[in-house]
Amino acid sequence: MLVDILKALADPSRLRLVAVLLRGEFTVQELTIILQMGQSRISRHLKILTEVGILSVKRQGTWSYYRAGGDSPFFESILPVFEKELETLPERNEDLSGIAAVLEERRRRSQLFFDHNAGQWDSLARTLLPVPEYNSALLKQIPNGARILEIGIGTGGLLKELAAVGSRVIGVDHSPAMLEEAGHRLAADGVTGIDLRLGEMSHLPLSDSSVDCAVLNMVLHHAADPQEVFFEIRRILAGKGRLVLADLARHDRELAREQLADQWLGFEENELHQWLVAAGFKSILVEQISPLQGQETVLLVKAQI
Repeated sequence: MLVDILKALADPSRLRLVAVLLRGEFTVQELTIILQMGQSRISRHLKILTEVGILSVKRQGTWSYYRAGGDSPFFESILPVFEKELETLPERNEDLSGIAAVLEERRRRSQLFFDHNAGQWDSLARTLLPVPEYNSALLKQIPNGARILEIGIGTGGLLKELAAVGSRVIGVDHSPAMLEEAGHRLAADGVTGIDLRLGEMSHLPLSDSSVDCAVLNMVLHHAADPQEVFFEIRRILAGKGRLVLADLARHDRELAREQLADQWLGFEENELHQWLVAAGFKSILVEQISPLQGQETVLLVKAQI
């Protein structure tokens, strides 16, 4: 197996692939854009790297996402030094630009969708992807008197309850139309004092260590790069800050991607745990909210820094 691993890595194109996939998870189609190679060539290299355990593949509906890190202890052991050397590849700057372009396209598609569907978003989500009631369990995880940030507020359905718990509430969304809908809802409910801001979940418009609790309510599955989001949340949380996350468990409703602009068809507990640990979180607790017939399971996560 060692010989096979070394042979797999002894190719410039495969080195570039590994370097790219150490930065995130991408489909074959996205990799063709990043590396400017044909699909058959990319697929052949991915097959070789996956067979020796350097890469793994996550299948979500009809899409397959590749990532670095499979079942090769040898590759994992050399990774710290190997990853540093990959930064010296001649095409590295071009590949990094390609990664940025693909992630930006993911974000752009998502924003356009939500801007277009803000007015009907609540009914769309309830109809196409029903989930059990979990808001009460989520709110129990919010510390009283905390400075709270909700990321991806949508039409603002949770903000009133957060305002009743926190000393200060900030709501961020990347869709101007969603922010407008949330503002109308707050005004109709007579809720004042909530700070609504336009921003991306991977580039939050907040300073370091500025909030005590960050809430991600059914939004991570829209993230272009979930791992990047956790690093960003870690940045803005103050000492002993808390992340409270509710999202879908892995499912196979492909229509969620097609009709709700979902980037990911839910998550597995172990991948959320790995991302959180890598971002510096600890005391990670995951609770499953069991669905009724026709609903999807919800994962409720609490993590501390």
